[in-house]
Amino acid sequence: MGKIVAVEYMTLDGVFEEPVWSGPYFNEELGAWQAHNLGEADALLLGRVTYEGMKAVWPQMAAETGEFGVKMNEMPKHVATTTLTEPEWNATFIEGDVAEAVEKLKTGSETLLINGSATLVNYLARYNLIDEYRVMINPVVIGEGRPLWEPGTRIALTHIGSWRSSTGVEVISYVPA
Repeated sequence: MGKIVAVEYMTLDGVFEEPVWSGPYFNEELGAWQAHNLGEADALLLGRVTYEGMKAVWPQMAAETGEFGVKMNEMPKHVATTTLTEPEWNATFIEGDVAEAVEKLKTGSETLLINGSATLVNYLARYNLIDEYRVMINPVVIGEGRPLWEPGTRIALTHIGSWRSSTGVEVISYVPA
């Protein structure tokens, strides 16, 4: 059975949007952890906005990011979109009902990694399709911006591990209860 892992950056006050605020806290420890996340994944599962943002920058970053950039650019991407029509950057667009399509993807043996894509994460959470949540809580409050969780989202979770980076980022892993 396949597995879906969602990895999210978040402020202490729950904002995930435009994580430029995470820059001062990102270090080699978190880079190695992100490399591990990408390394265990067979494909990315992304929402349209995250896909477009990543597609715009990662092809130019391959040389400076080494093996991480090579894998990021070469791995398959499954993208939930109703507006894009021309897949690029090794992407396949999910057609039809997203929950049904993702459930079908999970029947394989692949590990699918979600980065960002809060709308998709919230949608898949309603169908209990995410197997693990890995959240990086950055030690900053910004007081405005889009929260990771939409109003009304309720998920019972079980803590399976955590650690703190030397810059104070709390990395917490949960699975659905």
